Amino acid sequence: MPRRVFVHIGAPKTGSTFVQNMLFDNAGRLERIGIHLPVSFAAQDQAMTDLREVPWRDPQLYWTWERMLEKVRRCPGDVILTSEGFGGATTEQARRAVESLLPAEVHVVVAARDLWRTLPSMWQQSIRARSTWSFEEFLGRVETGRYEGFWEHYTANRMFFRWGDLVPAAQRHLITVPPPGAPHDLLWRRFAGVVGIPDGVCEETAPVANPSLGAPEIEVLRRVNGALGELYPHRMPYQRVVQHHLIKAVLQKRDNHVRFGVGLNRAEWVTELAEQQIKELRDYPCHIVGELDELRPTAMTDSRSPDELPEREILGAAIETIVGMIRHADHLQQQLPEEVPGVLTKLQNRAGRVKRGLKRRVMG
Repeated sequence: MPRRVFVHIGAPKTGSTFVQNMLFDNAGRLERIGIHLPVSFAAQDQAMTDLREVPWRDPQLYWTWERMLEKVRRCPGDVILTSEGFGGATTEQARRAVESLLPAEVHVVVAARDLWRTLPSMWQQSIRARSTWSFEEFLGRVETGRYEGFWEHYTANRMFFRWGDLVPAAQRHLITVPPPGAPHDLLWRRFAGVVGIPDGVCEETAPVANPSLGAPEIEVLRRVNGALGELYPHRMPYQRVVQHHLIKAVLQKRDNHVRFGVGLNRAEWVTELAEQQIKELRDYPCHIVGELDELRPTAMTDSRSPDELPEREILGAAIETIVGMIRHADHLQQQLPEEVPGVLTKLQNRAGRVKRGLKRRVMG
């Protein structure tokens, strides 16, 4: 059984992908100093969906929470579990997780980011998970208290309190996401300091691992989601097809230079929410890495909303996206071995002969 288990629960859009890439790209080096990642990131993510009993879990997935625990229990030293999905667990699900990791010393690690950046990031994340609501609809529902899921699943406070209350104060760790302009590796150094990774152990991973889409691109994707109907439901079918062939292969590779965000008409509202968030976290006994002041929005400039884009701009982005998908399909076709088309032709000819033979038998 490990001595300590660090459960990194999110929050989403707080640099988790960069931290996770650093961890798993350096898994061998970490193991040599007694810090273990017992299974792959994909396996941890699958175990998370089992722990949370989400309705969109693929029943064919191999990894469950209990199966992952078998690996965890065989690890000496320290263990890191990481998935931003962990933060969405209910209090009972979090309790089950923590109790199942005992008698190891369980630590809860969460990262927090300022709301001015979090709100547009989370809306984009929801669209990339097959949602269809507009940016204005999303903001309006959060603003009027009609979307509690934003606070429950995507911000540090509530998820941290649900998990943090299950462990002693010294084992609760809050990491603030550095503001724009900070050294790109500062978030990693903060995380590494919490889990005890010395400087120089890990080789650096490229910090930009999950690029955002621009306003026209995310609006095209939102409309595609609406047009899909029942095709490719969330989660695995959508990830396998739309994420792979549209988002990653085409949309992320565009310039994406037209950024979007919360308008200045909501600056006061966001500022008030940030002060409330800071106060709650300051009053909560925990180990803070960074500065709570970093959760106070800065550089609040006006920006375009995807809802406000002219139709011609969206149409232009859609046409260029179609061109990109044609090129992507052509590239995939060129990757096929030369003999594959011939094999397919032979199979089709053989199927035709079988069909004709059966027809002759029936008519004879």
